[in-house]
Amino acid sequence: MAKGEKKMVNYGRKRNPGNKRGLRKTMAAGLLLLILTAGVFYGCSGSKETDPSNVPTAADNLTPTATSAPADTDIPKQKIEISIAALKGPTAIGITELMEKAEKEETENTYHFQLAGAADEITAEIVKGNIQIAAVPCNLASVLYNKTGGQVQVAAINTVSVLYIVETGEDIKSVEDLKGKTIYSTGKGTTPEYTLNYLLRAAGLEAGKDVTVEYKSEAAEVAALLAEGGDALAMLPQPYVTVAMSQNENLRIALDVAEEWEKYAQDGSSVVTGVVLVNKAFAEENKDAIHAFLEEYRASTQYVTEHVEEAAELVEKFDIIKAAVAKKAIPYCNIVFIEGEDMKQRIGGYLKALHGQDPSSVGGQLPEDDFYYVR
Repeated sequence: MAKGEKKMVNYGRKRNPGNKRGLRKTMAAGLLLLILTAGVFYGCSGSKETDPSNVPTAADNLTPTATSAPADTDIPKQKIEISIAALKGPTAIGITELMEKAEKEETENTYHFQLAGAADEITAEIVKGNIQIAAVPCNLASVLYNKTGGQVQVAAINTVSVLYIVETGEDIKSVEDLKGKTIYSTGKGTTPEYTLNYLLRAAGLEAGKDVTVEYKSEAAEVAALLAEGGDALAMLPQPYVTVAMSQNENLRIALDVAEEWEKYAQDGSSVVTGVVLVNKAFAEENKDAIHAFLEEYRASTQYVTEHVEEAAELVEKFDIIKAAVAKKAIPYCNIVFIEGEDMKQRIGGYLKALHGQDPSSVGGQLPEDDFYYVR
C-alpha cells in the first residue's frame, strides 16, 4: 500500500504542480480507490501480501497454529552403558541396593553387574578395559595398577576390615593378650597373614615365636573347628564369624582387627578390605557418569547399613549369602564409602605395611599418586 501511495502522489504532483486543491481531490480519490481495492483483495484471499513490511514482529499478537513447534523440545539424555564387577562377600554387599535399582531401570545410567566368586574370574577383563568399574580387594587394586601401567584408579573405599579375633573364653582383651596362644586363621601368604603380623609386631610379639598361628585353607574349616567347642581362638572374616557364632553359643568377638590396627597406626591408615576401582581412560572420558555412579553407590552403602533387614533380603536375592546370615553379619562388615584425602591416607599406610612384608602383595611396588581418583 505504501508503494502504491507514493506513486499516485508523485504522479499527481507532475500533472498539477500548481493546483493544490485539485491535488488534494486527486489524492483523496486515489486513496479511497486503493482502500476499496485492498478490502476486496483481503476478503477474497484471506492472506496478506508477502511484502517485507507485512512480516509479523515480536509485538504482533499471534495465535500459534496446531503445527507450531514447541519453543523447548525435551531431548532424553542418552544413558551410558557401564560394566561393573564385584566379588561375592562383604565387598559386594554395599552395592546390592544399587543392583536392585539398576534392575528396575532407576539408575542414572545403564549398569551391567557381574558377581564373581574369585578375583581371577574378573581380573583379565579389568585389565582389558571390558569392565569399567569393580569392587575388589585393596591390594588387588594396587597389583592391577602396576600390571596395567597405571590404567586403573581407586575412587573410594567400600569396606574396611572384616577380620575379627574370636574366642570361646574371656581371656583376650588386647593384642598383647595373644602371647602364648595358638590362633587358627586362613590366608597364608595373603593379606590376613600380613595384617596379623603387623598387629603382633606393633604389640611387641612375633608370629612363630610368641604366638603360634595355624593356617587353614578355607575359612569354613576354621569355623568348623570353632564349632567343636573347647578353648578355641581364631581370626576370621565376616560372614564366617557370624556362621561360627551361630554354631557355638560360647564364641564371642574378642578383638576388632580394624580397631586394633588404628590404635597402633601412626600414619592414619586402616585395614582396607575393599575398594571401588575405575578404568582411568573411561573415567576421564565419562566424568559425569562416574560421579553419578559414585553418588548412587554412596546412597547404596548408606541404605544397606541403615536398613539391614531389607538389605539382607537383597544380599540373598543376588546370591551372595543367605539373608539370615547377612542380617547378623552386615553390622560387622564395616561397609563404608570413603573418598578423597581420607581415602588416600587410609590406603597409603595400609599398602606400605603390606609392601614391607611382601612387595608382591601390592604388585611389586607402591602405587604413585595417580593411583587415586579424586573428584
